[in-house]
Amino acid sequence: MSSFVHLHVHTQYSILDGAAFIPDLFAKAEADKQPALAITDHGNMFGVKEFLNIAQKHPSVKPIIGCEVYVAPEGRLLRKNKEEATTCHLVLLAKNHTGYLNLIKLVSQAWIDGFYYKPRIDHELLKQHHQGLIALSACLAGELPRLILAGKMDEASQLVAWYKKLFGDDYYIELQRHKTRLNTQNAKTCYELQKQIEPHLLSLAREHHVKVVATNDVHFVNYEDAPAHDRLICIAINEDVTDENRKLKYTEEEYLKSSQEMTRLFSDIPEALATTLEIADKVEPFDLDRKPLLPHFPIPEEFSDANAYLRHLTIRGAERLYGQITPELKERIDFELETIAYMGYPDYFLIVSDFIQAARNMDVWVGPGRGSVAGSVVAYCLGITLVDPIRYGLLFERFLNADRISLPDMDIDFADDGRSKIFQYVENKYGKDHVARVVTFGTMAARSAIRDVARVQRLPLSEAERLAKLIPDRLPEKDGKSQIINIDNSLKYVPELQAALKSEDPLVSTTLKYARRLEGSIRNTGIHACAIIIGPDNLTNHIPLSTGKDKDTGEDMLVSQFEGSLIEQVGMLKMDFLALKTLSILKTSVENIKTNHNINIDINNIPLTDGPTYELFSRGDTVGVFQFESDGMRKWLRELKPTCIEDLIAMTALYRPGPMEYIPDFIDRKHGRKTITYDVPQMEKYLKETYGITVYQEQVMLLSQELAGFSGFKADSLRYAMGKKKPQEMETMKQEFLDGGKARGFDEAILKKIWVDWTAFSQYAFNKSHATSYSILSYQTGYLKANYPAEFMAAVLSKSRDNIEEVGKFMDECKRMELNVLGPDVNESMHDFTVNKHGDIRFGMAGIKGVGYRAVENIIQARQDGEPFRDIYDFVERINLNTCNRRVLESLVYAGAFDSFTDIKRHQYFLPFNKDGLFLDSLIRYGSKIQEDKNKDMLSLFGTGSDSLAPVEKPAPPHINLEVQEDFLKKEREMVGIYLSAHPLDRFSFEMKHFTNRSLQQIQEILDDGQYEEPFVAREVRVGGIVTNVTSALSRSSGRPWGTFTVEDYTASRKFTLFGKEYEQFLPYMREGEALLIHGSLQERIQYRRRGQDPKTVDGPKEKEFRILAISLLANARESLHSLTLNLNVENISGSFRSELVKVMTDNPGKITVHFILKDKSNKMAVKLFSRSHRIDLTPDLLSWIHKKGIEFSVE
Repeated sequence: MSSFVHLHVHTQYSILDGAAFIPDLFAKAEADKQPALAITDHGNMFGVKEFLNIAQKHPSVKPIIGCEVYVAPEGRLLRKNKEEATTCHLVLLAKNHTGYLNLIKLVSQAWIDGFYYKPRIDHELLKQHHQGLIALSACLAGELPRLILAGKMDEASQLVAWYKKLFGDDYYIELQRHKTRLNTQNAKTCYELQKQIEPHLLSLAREHHVKVVATNDVHFVNYEDAPAHDRLICIAINEDVTDENRKLKYTEEEYLKSSQEMTRLFSDIPEALATTLEIADKVEPFDLDRKPLLPHFPIPEEFSDANAYLRHLTIRGAERLYGQITPELKERIDFELETIAYMGYPDYFLIVSDFIQAARNMDVWVGPGRGSVAGSVVAYCLGITLVDPIRYGLLFERFLNADRISLPDMDIDFADDGRSKIFQYVENKYGKDHVARVVTFGTMAARSAIRDVARVQRLPLSEAERLAKLIPDRLPEKDGKSQIINIDNSLKYVPELQAALKSEDPLVSTTLKYARRLEGSIRNTGIHACAIIIGPDNLTNHIPLSTGKDKDTGEDMLVSQFEGSLIEQVGMLKMDFLALKTLSILKTSVENIKTNHNINIDINNIPLTDGPTYELFSRGDTVGVFQFESDGMRKWLRELKPTCIEDLIAMTALYRPGPMEYIPDFIDRKHGRKTITYDVPQMEKYLKETYGITVYQEQVMLLSQELAGFSGFKADSLRYAMGKKKPQEMETMKQEFLDGGKARGFDEAILKKIWVDWTAFSQYAFNKSHATSYSILSYQTGYLKANYPAEFMAAVLSKSRDNIEEVGKFMDECKRMELNVLGPDVNESMHDFTVNKHGDIRFGMAGIKGVGYRAVENIIQARQDGEPFRDIYDFVERINLNTCNRRVLESLVYAGAFDSFTDIKRHQYFLPFNKDGLFLDSLIRYGSKIQEDKNKDMLSLFGTGSDSLAPVEKPAPPHINLEVQEDFLKKEREMVGIYLSAHPLDRFSFEMKHFTNRSLQQIQEILDDGQYEEPFVAREVRVGGIVTNVTSALSRSSGRPWGTFTVEDYTASRKFTLFGKEYEQFLPYMREGEALLIHGSLQERIQYRRRGQDPKTVDGPKEKEFRILAISLLANARESLHSLTLNLNVENISGSFRSELVKVMTDNPGKITVHFILKDKSNKMAVKLFSRSHRIDLTPDLLSWIHKKGIEFSVE
């Protein structure tokens, strides 16, 4: 048994200060036979639950829960400037569960009302919450050492007396000795100060009969980790490792020393070592895991309890939804209510039902359902879901299983523009101290760790980026499982990383070395976007809390210190309020329809048999349709040609890795190309809707009941065992299934075949409840797109305006749908995209960069108070020029919002007007003067004004110079994110149509989707676009140049990275503004292999990438043309037509051969000829003539 226990230990949860990972700490403590180990992170208990969980794997090491709190000597409520805001350290350890509860009270209160730069407690709080706690006087930053260093020995003595009186024998004076091996002044000073105060600490201990205890202020695990920890500190304070004068420097001795090392260090004070064992013995083990602590829902007085009230609401809802309650429906409701009561969850249902109803009352749209809760009739009757589980054959047991106790899973979808209202409602309903959000931890991933370490080591940025980008996006599977993307795993497959680790340049090699060590360290905390905790009483009675800011409202809110995966283990009820953009799109679409057509659409009661909607799905015209917009899904929809909601539900379930292979069979069976067969006739009842294929988990559950007599709960247990691949449970259930099936008269061989089929598909079988709920959402979006296309696409664009690539994609879809999208206009635009009286979509002003909400409100209000603006002068006369300041006006000009004032062109606003500035400035002065004079006129009505005012002369626009359109297109794109009035590629419209075969958006969707059409993969891909960004750099290791360039077309942008010969070859084309034609192909991404590994044996992911083969200028594309083919109908060829044709060919001579395909529709014949006497050049005049005549043509 060790003679020492570490009682002052900082894990990685001492954020950007501790570099000790909890598993490593326990492993080392256990190896050294240390009987216990404490966790004492700075001001928080973030790591406590993980600490206890890891401790269970090391039963010989007792876990001790603690915290090194910050103490405000003058009181936690006092706020001074940062320099005067003194905080001191104090180590507190929980002796028992009572101590733990007091510790979470102290730590929580430090955040809630003591936070000032750091979370702080004070002596007042300690007096209230000291029971069950052990106190240690802490390091040099403790209250006691600071008083000693300040020479205030009387105050130091009084302080020890105060703590002794409060804690009795549970107060200890801490001794630390960090005799450094470093030669730096900071490190030496630390040890000198420790030596300086030690005699005084010992004297005070004797004076007040307080025991001393040895600690080591652990911040990392091993001595060898000190350089990595040093870099972590530099990352935290944003200073260089080489700066010896930086603010914070450790001694390199703050590691988890062995008991032997600590014994040597304190050999002269052995009692300080023995005290560590004494303290560890005082600590009573306790467990934080507990059953759920459910909040209580306030019920009306006339009901005896929550169960009675829940039944009342359920029956009332059933009568509303079903009309007559049949015996079968009553049996289902009774069964569900009895199960809910047995499991103790009636309050849970009431709470969820209440805030969903509140959301609807506040006009916050709620999804029809999510997950397995859609299988509950009670949830349907309460309005929690909008999906009838009886209509769709959904199962309650899939949601709640009394044989397998677990918390209900009711994650709720809310419209993303209203979810914050629901958070506020829950806080107001149950009390702010009953409700909290959930913390998240941002960790250093491989690339960020490399970048962070490189920065503090002053490795050149270009080299840091090169190293970071060597980390692959995916790694080969190992034993059928995905490998974690980290530096260690990447080193096995990337030779360049291996070379960097062994580089002769120490900056390069140490960057990787220390990044490996720091990878996974916690870098910051955040707040989970969706998760919320609701407790039965004040949450600080159960868990430690911190605080944060609501990003939507800016208000302070409580945040748990345990993350989501751990919060439920300690009994907290966690629910996810998910933000679903689709709901906001639906809501905005319905509002647009009401505005334009005066039709009220109840989206939850639209017919599910609408012909145009299924035609839209059958055509695959589902860009913008929830869940159904990927290229791969659209391809399958065109083959499936869905005719009912059940087809969409099945596609939702099947279109995933794994079950996707069943889609062709599913389609063939639907269309009668394959025979639908069933192993036994009884299976048809449950498999008919999916054409004999087992698609859903619920089908397995229902069939196990039908064929083997399983109960609903046992059927769900079977589903669970199959999905989780639990072999022992599966074997037991297999025998039960076979025995039950044989007892019902089924052949054993058939039963075994069914079992084999189930086990093969069980890992792919999908939750039908979720598929149904989300397919209804998909249908709703499809219905609106099919029946109200402009209103729907306006909503889609409004909710996508922050994503340039999304907006580009949807603008392209509008063009395909022949919907006009007009640029912003001060006389017609609202905040978001809207549909005008002509059916055109108008860009919203809120989407213009630099034009804020208040400015748009002011413009709209001025328009509504008077009339449309007549011209720019009228505009500046009427709007508030403080709100719509120069920057706003400039943005409006660049975005084209004044283009309807046709007498002034965009560039004129920026021409010099006089010595006082540009024409735009003169307009602002003019508007200000007009408004000022109006105010003076108003005052004169009351006898307080001056004499009559001279008229203000309108500034005349400067003389028009030649406008450079592309410069203003760039500005337009900068303001609204896309090109609206025109596009730099417009002058290459012919080339883009005839020389490219894919858009950049299509390339990206194919790569993202993972579905590749082999004929497409095999052939050359041609894309065109404008170069928008170029970067170049030199590789530090090789000195060779490399670079990136970004290309944008009408639909998307794509960044290309070039190295070596490719960089040199294509460098001439890497110029911003250049219009390029890029030839490439989809190829398998290069797989990295271990040194010495046969390339043929590399087992990498089957991943494709777009590789550039050649680049040329779009402007030169026509030079490669050698053939023009005109498709002519014989009946349209007259003498005058022939004359025109000959003339236009003669007028445009060149090298291109002209071919003719003459079609005779009456005889269904076609003849191909070519002109021997004319070769042409494809000039604009010739193209104009071809288009004017409506002739179909192709080029080669």
